[in-house]
Amino acid sequence: MRCCRRLFAIAILCLAGQAAAEPPQEPDTVAFALMSGKCSTLKIAGSVFACKAVSFYQTELGRANFTIVLDDPADDRHIVTFSGDNGRRQDELYELPIDRMLLKSRERPTADGLPVAAVELSTGKCRQSGSFVTGQISRVSCSATDQNGKTYELEFESDGSPTMMWHVRQSQPTIQ
Repeated sequence: MRCCRRLFAIAILCLAGQAAAEPPQEPDTVAFALMSGKCSTLKIAGSVFACKAVSFYQTELGRANFTIVLDDPADDRHIVTFSGDNGRRQDELYELPIDRMLLKSRERPTADGLPVAAVELSTGKCRQSGSFVTGQISRVSCSATDQNGKTYELEFESDGSPTMMWHVRQSQPTIQ
């Protein structure tokens, strides 16, 4: 349970970093899911990593994102996001065409203390087996190539634990 709370905190930082990094006209996040399992493959621009957390979030306009917190001993802020629009679900398979990679690291500029993502226009696809409705995601597979020819790969397998899902609603600020 302690590990789950830490991963949840990391995932919230991913969302907070995304919100701080984007201009105010960007849509708000409406759904967030934290998946439990392991990455059998995580290759980022030629380097191999393990993952600490894998999450999914979707904005009010439908842009979907698979975000991975990398287990990088040299960079505790190393986060990559496969991002795309017009995902399609058929039964227990969700496919998301990828049109950009969002890259965060310690070297990136910060906003409110969090790294601002570098956006790399990319082409690729993510496939998710399972359903957030049932809380059971069995696998996520992503592959993308950016304009500079760098490749990004993810193979994530669930450990069978239910996916933790939140619907995010905008509320009035509580801090004055």
